Amino acid sequence: MKKLSLNGKWNLKQENQQDIIEGQVPGCVHTDLIEADKIEDPFYRNNEENLMWIGENNWEYSREFELESDFLDANKILLNAQGLDTLAVIYINEQKVARTNNMYRSWEFEVKEYLKSGINEIKIHFDSPLPYLREKDEEFHIPAWSVGDHRLHGGGWLRKQPSNFGWDWGPMLVTMGIWKDIELIALNKARIEEINVSQNHLETGSVTVAIDLLTEKLVAEDLNIEVDFSLAGKKVYKNHFEIEGEKAKIEFEVEKPELWWPNGMGEQPLYNLEISIFDSGGQKLDSINKKIGLRKLELITEDDQWGQSFKFAANGRDFFAKGANWIPADAFVSRVKREDYRQLLESAAEANMNMLRVWGGGLYETDDFYEICDELGLTVWQDFIFACGTYPSFDDDFMENVKIEAEENVKRIRHHASLALWCGNNEIEQGIASEEWDSEKVTMPWDDYKKLFDELLPEVVADLDPQTDYWPGSPHSPKGDRNDYNNPDWGDAHLWDVWHGLKPFEWYRSCEHRFNSEFGFQSFPEPKTTYGYTEEEDRNLTSYVMEHHQRSGIGNSVIMHYMLQWFKLPEGFDNVIWISQILQGLGIKYAVENWRRNMPRGMGTLYWQLNDNWPVASWSSLDYHGRWKALHYMAKKFYAPLLISGIENNEDKTVEIHVTSDKSETIKAQVNWQLRNVSGQLVLENSFETEIKAQSNQQIRTLELLDYVNQYGERDLMLWLELEVDGEIIADNFVSFAKPKHMQLEQPEIKTEIKRLEAGKYWLRFSTDKTALWTWLELKDYDLKLSDNFFHLYPEREIEITAEIDSDLRVEEFESQLKIRSLIDTY
Repeated sequence: MKKLSLNGKWNLKQENQQDIIEGQVPGCVHTDLIEADKIEDPFYRNNEENLMWIGENNWEYSREFELESDFLDANKILLNAQGLDTLAVIYINEQKVARTNNMYRSWEFEVKEYLKSGINEIKIHFDSPLPYLREKDEEFHIPAWSVGDHRLHGGGWLRKQPSNFGWDWGPMLVTMGIWKDIELIALNKARIEEINVSQNHLETGSVTVAIDLLTEKLVAEDLNIEVDFSLAGKKVYKNHFEIEGEKAKIEFEVEKPELWWPNGMGEQPLYNLEISIFDSGGQKLDSINKKIGLRKLELITEDDQWGQSFKFAANGRDFFAKGANWIPADAFVSRVKREDYRQLLESAAEANMNMLRVWGGGLYETDDFYEICDELGLTVWQDFIFACGTYPSFDDDFMENVKIEAEENVKRIRHHASLALWCGNNEIEQGIASEEWDSEKVTMPWDDYKKLFDELLPEVVADLDPQTDYWPGSPHSPKGDRNDYNNPDWGDAHLWDVWHGLKPFEWYRSCEHRFNSEFGFQSFPEPKTTYGYTEEEDRNLTSYVMEHHQRSGIGNSVIMHYMLQWFKLPEGFDNVIWISQILQGLGIKYAVENWRRNMPRGMGTLYWQLNDNWPVASWSSLDYHGRWKALHYMAKKFYAPLLISGIENNEDKTVEIHVTSDKSETIKAQVNWQLRNVSGQLVLENSFETEIKAQSNQQIRTLELLDYVNQYGERDLMLWLELEVDGEIIADNFVSFAKPKHMQLEQPEIKTEIKRLEAGKYWLRFSTDKTALWTWLELKDYDLKLSDNFFHLYPEREIEITAEIDSDLRVEEFESQLKIRSLIDTY
């Protein structure tokens, strides 16, 4: 087998235009126009509005390639296009080869008859999806949420990334192009068509690995197969054998397996599986490599004292799912590189996350994404790509297209250790599935819904990946009335009463849902990011550009509504941005701490959302550039394996102290608490020993503080909590009876020590004479990677952190660049 990559430089032109520019494959029209200086940065200011014409026009990619006669002598020559976005017509040497209509499918066509020795030309014509969708809409209207506000209409008819048409956090930049690899494949004898790896975990502790191999054979010749299964270069199983037909089944037992675990539960060993096929003369024809994690990963839904569980288990051990929702990492998905995935996913793992939900309005992600999740122990809840709209499941051609798409992507992703769940869709059961087609109410009938999400997709999963569970939609109630989609007794829930419903943060403490797969609160990206898409004149929350980079219509008003509930009105644009981040973190902290305290009734929180696809005000904890917002630093603490938290009762002035553990063993610890006034003077302190049971939440003590509140007033007291294990403070928190806006903070004097540890890495220690809430650090000219940020200081408490930058500054230079601020500096 020979391959000729067609990646690289292509020619790109707009239909009926003469101007030709250089295109790059993989890529898309927008990124090529940017590279050729034909358009301004679509993310800058409101440039997006002037670029809508790109998605309304047709475009054509073309290139020449040279073939030698020996390549053409192959028995079969295939054109393999792993991703075409989306309505494409392929021509080779001016002859039409095929038409495609699905962004998520890998397209393969026999093309030998179109090729010649020497110079050949391939041309791929992309039709704009927008006229096509308008035409389909004339045939039958497919309604969706938020059309006209921040979303172009009609995406339901086309198997193309829904958020590409705009979302309440993303731009309306409709792409076209060859977004994945494209190549020619010359086949003579045989190739590996697919493999399916399943594993059976035995009571003895060993694991039986079964591999179903399917080959494509072009000649009536027996094949020899070599299987090599190894870990870190050490052979576990190796065998050679001959097969007569096109299929083979290989089974072997791993007697002392090293098991793969989610992040925080153990290691992530990945076995290397290499399968090669040879002809009868010993010539290698094809080989395939997969990384395999030996683990059992399942969704447990069983009746219990509260209703029915919704929890995940790894290797027979239940775990609390801690994580966030993942959206495409760029509005132009073809330019997301492996290092971009690495940066974002490592940030998730560093924040103690163990699960990401790949949301149904984006993509079946690239192999890079799943491989890195395997390495980091980030389990993946994978939505099929359907979201917030209706779909023509009554149309046979549409359903056949979806079936092939689902089969291809299940086959591609199923072997990954990180894959935890297949889910049919996002939020279609949240009021869209109803009695009838209704454009005003945005509904489709349950009968049409079920054809797709209760029949077609679960049948594909059951057939091709029976070891992974399927869930029809998110949110979903598996018992009782299916329209009761956020029932607290079973299923998963999307809780938006905070934000969309303007309920106070404290409302989260009333929620007892089994699994919280969506909830969120917005903030603005930090000033460095915001300055990147604005001019000085734009830097006001109500400016046109700032509102353009806010796609939730209520967004800025809601942020300010909650900000005034919690904080003094900040002075200046930058401080509003920073306080929005602290506010966001505070809201999600309320939610997650409550749900972790509700374990084992509730067994998961995935906040909306981890990342951004352009620089924007949104619900993310990592902005478009991967910069950590305050929420992400707070997530590192509220998702930590051991959590100490307090619940204040403003009626009787008590505080319940809770300790939550995800650890698999019982731990002896010491709880330290200090009652201080707002300036930081000590009022009362105590410590006590406690035993923290494995995988538990315990209310370990209730403090009665009424006398102290009567003496000092509720606005002048703060309770500081610490959890100490083996002499080390491994968790901390604070509780107050008043909101920060009513606390009379005093200006602290923060002392700093700095040491250079190695090139680009520094140690810092901070202390203070007065309470400093949400202390955060910046370097003027550099991005900081910090072990902690937005931390609290009070007298006699020292905080030590590490800082990394992409440069090597002397300590004096680092100190001159360092800016330290806390809450009091914002007003």
